[in-house]
Amino acid sequence: MIPHQLSSGDYIADRRADYARLLFEAGDWNGAADLLRQALERAPAWAAGWFRLSQYEEKSGCPEAAIAALDTVLALDPTDLFGAGLKRAVISHGSAPNHPPSVFVERLFDDYADRFEHSLVVQLNYDLPDKLNQMLPSNPFAYVTDLGCGTGLMGERLRARTAWLEGFDLSANMLAKAGTKGIYDHLCKADLSLTVEGSGVFDTLPHHRADLIVAADVMIYIGDLTSIFEIAAALAAPGALFAFSVEDAPVGKNGEEGFHLAQSLRYAHTAAYIKSQCDRHGFEILTILRTEIRMDAGLPVPGSLVLTRSTGVPHEG
Repeated sequence: MIPHQLSSGDYIADRRADYARLLFEAGDWNGAADLLRQALERAPAWAAGWFRLSQYEEKSGCPEAAIAALDTVLALDPTDLFGAGLKRAVISHGSAPNHPPSVFVERLFDDYADRFEHSLVVQLNYDLPDKLNQMLPSNPFAYVTDLGCGTGLMGERLRARTAWLEGFDLSANMLAKAGTKGIYDHLCKADLSLTVEGSGVFDTLPHHRADLIVAADVMIYIGDLTSIFEIAAALAAPGALFAFSVEDAPVGKNGEEGFHLAQSLRYAHTAAYIKSQCDRHGFEILTILRTEIRMDAGLPVPGSLVLTRSTGVPHEG
């Protein structure tokens, strides 16, 4: 939770919430939920407290109570800063939202920026930038766009291979980290879940300028990939390469949409869905590499690295 949400504004409620947290950390999940409910009686408009209660209720084996707490969060905070809608969909086994609330993703990575690289590379065995870079042909590129550039892990691999490197990300703090590396010619804040026309960014920049577009570890935070493929198609020069990673959807949990929202609140996509998006937006699939894209709770997460080429001829696949 962000700092200003840590307090309910009521001293007694905060003390009870603190004790509830200690009980939760000690494994007394029912006791934690009971005590936090008492705190929320004094501070019923505390959205962060209700979100915390949903976590306690879920851990206590009370999914209906957890869902009710999440409904209260959404009523108090329609912008969904905490991603309550995502969590509700997972617990209720309901339809996944097409993408997370932008305010939730932005806050998540703004808070995560300082420890992002250590967490990914050291703790989660993250090596996607190296793997994606190895998939690319050895020739240099004139103009490269790094979508969802984060702190610049992918950009570090691409800098020596291009005359121009630009990066786009939703998180200002992540962009600031990338900026300190001095590897990007241009950095810009952008929401990749929005269409080109709705982005306020990609509709104002020259189209068809990039001969390489990369999106490393980006699509796992977007369910419906129409917007990011539309952005890539707008950026791509004739014959441009588009390289990206996806988490593979588990068998039997694909959903009619072609994507699945996991317990981790990340999205996984089917191979058929990826192919349909490529076809619709004029990208020919050149290579698909099945690999482990990260660790999660000590287990490898299966995913795919995909290299495509822009044909400039969209069609239904």
